[in-house]
Amino acid sequence: MSRCIDTDCIHLNETRPSKEIKHYGSLSFPIYQTATFAHPAVGESTGFDYSRLQNPTREQLEKIVASLEHGTDAIALSSGMAAIALLFEIFEPGDHIITDSDLYGGSIRLFNNVSKKNALEITNIELAHENIEKFITPKTKAIYIETPTNPMMNIYDIEKLSQIAKKHGLYFIVDNTFLSPYFQNPLDLGADVVIHSGTKYLGGHNDTIAGFVITNNATIQEKLRFLIKTTGAGLAPFDSWLILRGIKTLGIRMDRAQENAKQIAEFLLNEKDVTEVIYPGLPTHPGHAIMKKQARGFGAMLTFKVSSKDFALSILKKVSLIQFAESLGGVETLLTYPITQTHADVPSDVLARNGITDTTLRLSVGIENAKDLIQELKDVFQKIREERPCPNAI
Repeated sequence: MSRCIDTDCIHLNETRPSKEIKHYGSLSFPIYQTATFAHPAVGESTGFDYSRLQNPTREQLEKIVASLEHGTDAIALSSGMAAIALLFEIFEPGDHIITDSDLYGGSIRLFNNVSKKNALEITNIELAHENIEKFITPKTKAIYIETPTNPMMNIYDIEKLSQIAKKHGLYFIVDNTFLSPYFQNPLDLGADVVIHSGTKYLGGHNDTIAGFVITNNATIQEKLRFLIKTTGAGLAPFDSWLILRGIKTLGIRMDRAQENAKQIAEFLLNEKDVTEVIYPGLPTHPGHAIMKKQARGFGAMLTFKVSSKDFALSILKKVSLIQFAESLGGVETLLTYPITQTHADVPSDVLARNGITDTTLRLSVGIENAKDLIQELKDVFQKIREERPCPNAI
């Protein structure tokens, strides 16, 4: 019998342990904090040899994430960037990858400074405005996107792009960090690979770093399993357990944070010093209809722009309940200044093309009471206005 995803998040699709490994009836999957495993005899194994290769706690987490994303395999890594770096090792020098220009700044840094150094050809395009097919060459091997994008919240039709990828024999890779498997499953829509920064919604508590690569492609799966064994960036047992714990509350956190985000977006729309609110849950967002088609929710990430750089900096200085910090997806509401934080290493022309300016702020809405979050923003905006010099002052 199929179950709802919020139930699966709690019960984690666990089967009863075998007679050989009973876990003593523990409801919380044990932390196998060991580097190595003893063998019964030469040529015999318990199924685990060395934690760089695999560990029972990490294996359990990988099974859960693969199940939630409807994939056949997931690999848990030490960070989201480690996940992307591992995935890009499946490509050969001279291979060409098309990426959207509106991506997390760390991804752009990796592509520009590591992937290109490794002789991969990377083409960044404005996917929201350009025909991707005109950039495909005989060397093209993959398309890489985020949807929603970070930080400008662009929405792309996953199914449509997957059809283009299949038409040209390309791998299609989707970073699903912003929505999590609770709201969106790109593999069901034709993607070959899904990326997650598990630090964010899957972990959910801003207390550990993790990353995931999920696929339902047997060829990719085989290559990735060889690479993780070889490069050794697998997630440690204790961090694996923390993500397992976080996933149990994924559904309730996502629902609450999304409801908060909707209320905050509607509040910001009526603030005179807010010049733009970018949230897919607003009917005016150009990607709203696509989101309704391909996702079960709109998420809890929103971006807004204010009237001046000084106003933006003042907000960052004055917030207290809302934390001025990088990252996203935790229970705490975080406010980020992309131009100096997440996108500090992105070339200025790319920032300009994507509309990321010194007045752009990104809000990761947490699970606090929405009334308290809105009241803080009201108070901060009012204090900034009161401190402005009188226009008639000498």
